[in-house]
Amino acid sequence: MSSSLNLPTRITGNGCSHTNLREDDLDSLRFELTKTEDEIQTLRQVLLAKETYAADIRRQLGMSPLSNVKQNLSKGWQEVQTSAPYLTASATLEDISNSSVYVRTRDGLSQAGQVTSAALSSVGVAITRRLAQMRALPLPSSSRLSHTISVPSMRHSSTFKSIEEIVGSVKDKVTGGVSNNEETSGFERSFSRNQT
Repeated sequence: MSSSLNLPTRITGNGCSHTNLREDDLDSLRFELTKTEDEIQTLRQVLLAKETYAADIRRQLGMSPLSNVKQNLSKGWQEVQTSAPYLTASATLEDISNSSVYVRTRDGLSQAGQVTSAALSSVGVAITRRLAQMRALPLPSSSRLSHTISVPSMRHSSTFKSIEEIVGSVKDKVTGGVSNNEETSGFERSFSRNQT
């Protein structure tokens, strides 16, 4: 490596350097710049040759580029796990998971999930039972097949009322029995909205 040339410079008011150089100093700097750029190019070529040689050795050892990437990722992850920010965040998360608010929230969500699961299970059993009852009924005659059931008459059927009771029961279990309008069920509110 060559040492840099020490030539007189002064800083102008706008922060740019201005050199008071003679023509032979400028020629010397141009020559030094060309020489330095050539050295950089030579070093790049040497580095490329070394990288190619290292890749060839890895291939001969049976090491694939993927295993090299895995090794680098593993090393990087180990460095992250031992870093101060990671250790601090880990300690903070551990403190949070041991806090009473977190424990109460976790327990509450767990209980809500169990209640919802039980409610949905009972709905499934009731619907299965009701479908089995409907399957046991005799098939309608051909004259009754051409007639379609209207929504108002369907609402008064025992099947519809049974399903409405089951869904209302599930809703009460999930919401704790809270209702916006005590005198009408969800189906009745929905039905009356669709009528208008």
